[in-house]
This record gives sequence, structure tokens and C-alpha cells, in this order.
Amino acid sequence: MADQIHRLILAWILTLYSLSAGADMVETIARLKSSVVIVGTYQKANGPQMKLRGTGFVVGDGLTVATNAHVISDMGEAGEAATLVVQLPATAPGQRVREARIWVLDKAHDLVLLKIDGPALPPVTLRDSDTVKEGLSVAFTGFPIGGALGFSPVTHRGMVSAVTPIALPSDNAQQLTENVIRRLKSGSFDIFQLDATAYPGNSGGPLFDAETGEVVGIINMVLVKATKEAVLSHPSGISYAIPANYLRNLLTSSK
Repeated sequence: MADQIHRLILAWILTLYSLSAGADMVETIARLKSSVVIVGTYQKANGPQMKLRGTGFVVGDGLTVATNAHVISDMGEAGEAATLVVQLPATAPGQRVREARIWVLDKAHDLVLLKIDGPALPPVTLRDSDTVKEGLSVAFTGFPIGGALGFSPVTHRGMVSAVTPIALPSDNAQQLTENVIRRLKSGSFDIFQLDATAYPGNSGGPLFDAETGEVVGIINMVLVKATKEAVLSHPSGISYAIPANYLRNLLTSSK
């Protein structure tokens, strides 16, 4: 009888914890969405005029947007008339689509800071990513598959499955691709491997602690895969993120 009561109490506690965690996640997503933006190009003569290139999020002074450098790397291919823009959440004050300019670029870690004008947006809280351990419950918000699911932010949940170097020496010379060689020469660094699937369009979006909402990384779908999975004939569905400390350092050095 005592064991049965104990099990019922334990089940009740677990249920309350689950409900509380779910409520926290609802609040966290709602809060993060006000800081997540679309990074794209605008060209008046095109149809559609707005082309999504990736996800970004607001940091620092509320007028700075962080994203992956590769999101804006081939701007020239969009045509000379194309303008780099950021589309803000529907709740944002002022003009929703704002012209953006490149402020600070960090190609080594595939990061870029953009500047926009107008009323400031709420910035995210960046956490010391050195504190992130394998098994941390995380989530990321962005615009997967280039907006094919619509221009409403989508959130996926998972965990940090590994903290691993961005590049490892290959077993044989045939596996040493140009990307791998370049990364090994420039210096490898640790990244987060995730058990949740990110898609093109998620690049540049915030990876955050599912409990606190603090941003611990930046989703990356190009630089890391090109280096880490270049030896695979069929790339895996594994997703990666650049630790937030590289972004924190970029913000500090730009002041």
C-alpha cells in the first residue's frame, strides 16, 4: 500500500513538472520570437520582391542582427539592384522591412553582424557557451526550407548530443577535401552537434536553452557540414550550431 501511494505521489510530481516545463517553453518561444528576424534581399522588379536567405536574431543594442556570414556571402548573384533587408516580427515597432548593412564580419566562424535603423527591438540574452554540456535540452527558432512553410517562425526542440571539433583529420588522403584542409590549416574549434533536424533557412537562427531561453549558439547548415561531413557520400541529417561565445567576442571587439 505504501509503495502504491509513493508511486502515485511520484507520478503526480512528474505531471506537475511536465506541465510547468511546457508552460515555460510556451513563454520562452513567445519571448524569443520577438527577436527573431528574416534576413533577405529586396528587389522591386522581382516577383516576389522579398527573397528569404536565412534567419537572424537581434542582439546588443536592439539594432544589431546576428546571422551566418554565408547567408549574405553571394549577394552579388541576386543582382546589383537587390538590397539587403531584414524583415521584423509583426509585433515590432516602426517599419517592418528595414534595409540592413554589414557591420562586422567573421568568416572564420561564419558569423556576421548587421545594422538596421529605426526603433530598437528586444535583444536576446547570450549565455556563456563554455557552460553548455552534452545532454542540454535546447530549441531553435527560424524559417526552415526558405520560407516554404510560410514566413512565420518555426521552433524545433532537441538536445546537444555532442561537443565536437568542426574538423577532424581524415583516415586517408582521398578524404581530405579542400574544405577540410582549409579548416585544419586555419584551426579547428568545437561546435555543438544536435539531435534535432535543421533545414536550409534555419541558418543563422538562435539555438537556445529550452529552460531559460538564453541563446547558446547559432544554427549553421553550410560551413560546418562542408567541413565535417565532406567525407560522406550521403550527408547525414545531423544539425550543428556555432557556440555563442564567438558571437559574444565579435560583439565585444566591435565596440
